[in-house]
Amino acid sequence: MATSRLPSGDEKLVAMIDLARLRDAFRAHYGGEPRLFRAPGRVNLIGEHTDYNDGFVLPMAIDREVVVAAAARDDRRVRAFSLDLDAAVEFDLDRPGPKRRGSWLDYLEGVAQALEATGVRLTGAELAITSDVPVGAGLSSSAALEVAAGMALTSVSRANVGKLDLALAGQRAEHDYVGINCGIMDQFTSALARAGHALLIDCRSLEWRDIPLSTSHARVVICDSHVKHELAISAYNTRRAECESGVKLLNKILPDIRALRDVSTADFRRHEAQLPDRVRRRCRHVITENERTLGAANALSVNDFDVMGRLMCASHASMRDDYEISCEELDTLVEIAMTVNGVYGARMTGGGFGGCTVNVVARDALDRFREVVVSGYRTAARKAPTLYVSEAADGASEVRFPGSKKNS
Repeated sequence: MATSRLPSGDEKLVAMIDLARLRDAFRAHYGGEPRLFRAPGRVNLIGEHTDYNDGFVLPMAIDREVVVAAAARDDRRVRAFSLDLDAAVEFDLDRPGPKRRGSWLDYLEGVAQALEATGVRLTGAELAITSDVPVGAGLSSSAALEVAAGMALTSVSRANVGKLDLALAGQRAEHDYVGINCGIMDQFTSALARAGHALLIDCRSLEWRDIPLSTSHARVVICDSHVKHELAISAYNTRRAECESGVKLLNKILPDIRALRDVSTADFRRHEAQLPDRVRRRCRHVITENERTLGAANALSVNDFDVMGRLMCASHASMRDDYEISCEELDTLVEIAMTVNGVYGARMTGGGFGGCTVNVVARDALDRFREVVVSGYRTAARKAPTLYVSEAADGASEVRFPGSKKNS
């Protein structure tokens, strides 16, 4: 279900997963009764492209998710069926297949092999999968799939694996099987988020702090541009390489730094002339984005949405001008949003090159926001955006049918 209608009251625009349909599909394909496991997508409120620079991020899990029905097999084969794609894949845990096939199989086999590489012994499994996380919108549908599948595989194998280890396995799957050198934020949030809170994550130490996210006066609204977020792998990896180049050059002057996270704004301003123009701008974004992220966490902690909004807008300008990962449609959505009285802040969110914006909007401005953004974007882009009002959701968990006994 996709809709651009905003709620009149506290209704949540969530495409609820039909658990009975998923269970019935599992029975039809495999027979027997499955256990069900879920993991949410995420939206990053602020802190973009800082995670792989050992920096800080401030995401929240959204109330859209991937759900995996699973049961163990007696051998080491994994069979999976996607309800949404009406497609099936299969792989053998003892005979790893080729990497980077450009298929959803990469995420499943990638996370399974990442877990095996850490010493986790998996049994074979039968999986049925469905999702209401929009694909290609920058809301981490792939991380949700990795975490949900990882939890399903380890649980039916009776392997005791913590949620942080599931997140790390998902990240390794992206690196090895998908070919994207992503940071840890997406999988971390999908695994460990807490309802009603954003997560301030230190991507170096992997320590985190729950930041209360009050919705009594303001709501988080996600606007999907419908520019398909096929993350340009080469462009993403190039940004990472440019940041690493900046660290090497700055390390000659600042020998104690390990990553851009270690460079203060004051030190950067003193030495930025030593960097080539493009590398300088990439570094400037990351260094200042870390400061904005810490400031935003402090602002949310005291419900200061004015400060939060200003930091979001500054973040978007930095991504547009210094990191160069925005696009015309995302810029248009941000510009239109900021004309609406009651919008605290707006910015693109996710890896870039399309996808969504995230907006913090006063509750009494929601209807006006919808009218202005939908109309303005339709005129400018000749298409309507899809708008979601999202609560901050819980991270991965096993799903129980209402009234069911605890699964063994």
